[in-house]
Amino acid sequence: MPKVSVIVPAYNAMTYLPETLKSVLQQTFTDFEVLIIDDGSTDNIVQWAGELVDSRVKLIVQQNRGASVARNTGISQAQGEYIAFLDADDLWEPTKLEKQVHCLEDNPEIGLVHTNMLLIDWQGKSSGRVMKSHAEGDALKQLLKQNTIVTSSVIVRNDCLKTVGEFDRNLRYSQDWDMWVRIAARYPLAVIKEPLVSYRQHLNNATKNWQMLEQGFGMIEKLFQSVSQELMYLKNRSYGYASIFLAWKAIQNSDRQQAIYFRTQAIAHYPRLRYSGECIRLSVAIAIMQCLGADGFSRVLGLIYAVRRQIRSIIAQ
Repeated sequence: MPKVSVIVPAYNAMTYLPETLKSVLQQTFTDFEVLIIDDGSTDNIVQWAGELVDSRVKLIVQQNRGASVARNTGISQAQGEYIAFLDADDLWEPTKLEKQVHCLEDNPEIGLVHTNMLLIDWQGKSSGRVMKSHAEGDALKQLLKQNTIVTSSVIVRNDCLKTVGEFDRNLRYSQDWDMWVRIAARYPLAVIKEPLVSYRQHLNNATKNWQMLEQGFGMIEKLFQSVSQELMYLKNRSYGYASIFLAWKAIQNSDRQQAIYFRTQAIAHYPRLRYSGECIRLSVAIAIMQCLGADGFSRVLGLIYAVRRQIRSIIAQ
């Protein structure tokens, strides 16, 4: 029986899936199986999978029912003691599984381990920006406030999933957030504070569609339906951070007015956000876009990314 089951939902993902799988097969920890869930794709994934020679990789085909159902299918078929999730366009650093498995083995009380992530573009080029998470230990309050856990960074005990249940297939958005909160309500979490995952930003990212994500505000209502009264003060903060998130998605779509609207909503929900680093950076981005336009903002962003890459390369030397 493999120690780890890696679950990869795939829907017309052949642009990036081969590179994603390669990053799994290059792991220093090798006791794993890979379950690729073909969620009703119309590309050549079946032919491609049939040509793979690594017996650890299995393709499971189902009708198109969405990423949550695909992950649930993978969980139901998984044989591993630990379950790792990976989106079909993201990448892992070679030591990711090794470090996470060691963490779980050394800390039997931990239910879930995740990592920081590096943002890359559609070509795999680093932006130089590392997204950090501090959701560790008793992380329920932190996760009720905002979701800082990226799905492709997560490894969780199979027994934990049997306890808390599967991904909610009735949720259209933020199913991962719902799952992490349910786990955090029962188990301590751990985070490896290294960017062991590269999150690919491209035009087809579901999370770039802020108009769809706005409908996900209903997710916050669901999260707070079952919490104790003493935690209800976090609800406005949750709306505030979600609004900041949507403001950034509007910026990515070159919609300055919508970004201003969501920034205003964020501050209305949680006034202290006005002085947060995230809100200040957002305000600077809005100002640059107003002065230079969307193309000018993209050029400035490219320059910032180049500087970040240079700094990271110097630090790594």
